[in-house]
Amino acid sequence: MGRYIDEVLQPGERVRYSTTIHGIIYVPGVVCLALAVAAFVASRSFQGDGLTLLLLGGSAVLAAIGAILVLRAWFWRWTVETDVTTMRVVHKEGFIKRRTFEMNLDKVESVDVDQSIAGRIFGWGDVTIRGVGEGEERIRMIGSPLEFRNHITAH
Repeated sequence: MGRYIDEVLQPGERVRYSTTIHGIIYVPGVVCLALAVAAFVASRSFQGDGLTLLLLGGSAVLAAIGAILVLRAWFWRWTVETDVTTMRVVHKEGFIKRRTFEMNLDKVESVDVDQSIAGRIFGWGDVTIRGVGEGEERIRMIGSPLEFRNHITAH
């Protein structure tokens, strides 16, 4: 399965910049997995105790939750593409149910970037693109939102 942008490029159009959801979305799942490992290791220090069973059960639950969160984050990141070409902005999300947004660069009125303190430190944020007669589109949690904005506004 190829990238969506490769399917929709027009003759003479080139991709100038590509981004996707920032990798920070893996953090909740990884934290759950780390807690599962910690609970498992802690359970080894108790012998035949009811606390051992509680820690092992908690470890199994945390491991399952962590695995689900990591897989969900991976799938979300895998199914989202955001590109700036020489002619337009293209955003696609979804796998079976697909939602796309495309706006010609000459129709872009403004590009706003919203970043929290953590987003500024680690490089993610939300971008809102407003178009002349096109409405607005918000793209959440993308990596390097300022660089993305700069590629849109520097056409």
